[in-house]
Amino acid sequence: MSSPNVLGRDASVADALDRITRMNLDHLFIVNTERVPIGRIHAVDVLKVIARKTVNRDIAWMHTIPARQLITQKSFTMKENTPLLKAAALMLTHDLNQLAVTDNEGAIVGTVSPSIVARHLPRYIL
Repeated sequence: MSSPNVLGRDASVADALDRITRMNLDHLFIVNTERVPIGRIHAVDVLKVIARKTVNRDIAWMHTIPARQLITQKSFTMKENTPLLKAAALMLTHDLNQLAVTDNEGAIVGTVSPSIVARHLPRYIL
């Protein structure tokens, strides 16, 4: 399963910016070669790096800086078999808008967001 908010560890800042703007995302998970999350970057962090650059209009620098250097938050993950209520509690406790879902080897296989919780949790509660 592929997730639109996942980038490999060798992706550049340009790749991150492209994915964030094209997919209208607010964050990306950076994963290693086994698709295990090593951290996440927020769109605001990408914008801060761009804003700190001087008026240099050359965007070549964005292709040379690895996106993993923008990691400011560790990745909160949950296993595929984690109950949805526990995922919701984790998101609320840590003020997260998304959790990485991993398989038994720790590889990311998808994400859970508040909209997914809101769509599916009522059937377990009612």
